[in-house]
Amino acid sequence: MARPSMLLAIGALAAASVACAPVDDSASTAAAPTTSTACTKDQLKLITPGKLTIGTDKPAYEPWFKDDDPSNGQGFESAVAFAVAGELGFDRSEVQWTTVKFDVAFAPGDKKFDFDINQVSITPARAKAVDFSNGYYTVKQAVVAAEGGKFAGAKSLAELKDAKIGVQAGTTSFNAVRDVIEPSSDPHVYNDQIDVVNALKNKQIDAAVVDLPTAFYVTAAQVENSTIVGQFSSTGGTPEEFGLVMGKGSPIKPCVDKAVDALKSKGELAKIEEQWLGSAAGAPELK
Repeated sequence: MARPSMLLAIGALAAASVACAPVDDSASTAAAPTTSTACTKDQLKLITPGKLTIGTDKPAYEPWFKDDDPSNGQGFESAVAFAVAGELGFDRSEVQWTTVKFDVAFAPGDKKFDFDINQVSITPARAKAVDFSNGYYTVKQAVVAAEGGKFAGAKSLAELKDAKIGVQAGTTSFNAVRDVIEPSSDPHVYNDQIDVVNALKNKQIDAAVVDLPTAFYVTAAQVENSTIVGQFSSTGGTPEEFGLVMGKGSPIKPCVDKAVDALKSKGELAKIEEQWLGSAAGAPELK
C-alpha cells in the first residue's frame, strides 16, 4: 500500500469451503447442487443485519478517497467499495462505514467490518490472520520527476531511455526499470525508498520509479514541485495486488469474490481505475 512505509506484496491464500448460506432443498425431492453459494443480501451473515459495514482508515487519502469522506462514492476505493456493495444487492443507504486503522485491519482477531478497503496488499503472511478477496487492483509502476525537468513531459517509455533513474534495491520497481524501461545506463540503486526521494530532491537523478500508490504520496507530501510523469505495467514475477480484507473464515468471502470477479469481467473495475487513478489523477499510461 502507498503509505510512508511502502508495502510490497505477493500472492494470497484463499479460504476454502465457506458458504454464505445453505440451500434449502426441502421443497423438492430432486437432488440439489451441494456447491451452490447463496449470495442474496438477506442470506449474508453480516456484522449488522441488513447493513453492509465497510472499514477504512482516517484520514482517507486521495486519490483513493475524496474529501476524507469514504461515504461519498468518490475516489478509487470508495467507488470500488460501492460497486462491490451493488453487486451484493445493497444500495447506498444500506452501506455504513467504520474507521479502522490500517494495521488493525489485517491483524488477527474479530473484526467490526464485513470487509475493509484500504490499499492492503495481499501477502501470504497476512492471509494467515485474515481472508482476502480476489484482487481488485493490480499495482502499477510510476515515474516521478521534478516539474519542468528534462523528462517531466515524457509521453512514452522510450523517451526515458537516457534518463538517470533512481530506484530502491530489491523491489518490483527495480525489476520494472531493468526489464521494461531498459535505460541506456544502469539505474541508480538505493537501499531505502527515502534515499530515492532525497536523490530526486537533490537533483542527483532525473526521475524515480516507485509503485503508483507511493508515487501519489511522493508528489503530495515528500517532494515539492514534483510530478507523476506516467504509469506503466511491470512484466514477469507475481504482481502485487490489493484485496478486500475480511475476518478469518468470513462466511461472505465467496460472495465478495464473486462480486469482485463480476466487476472485473464486465470491465467496471477498469473504468473505475481509469477515472480515479489514470490521466484525470495525473498519471497517464506510458507505452
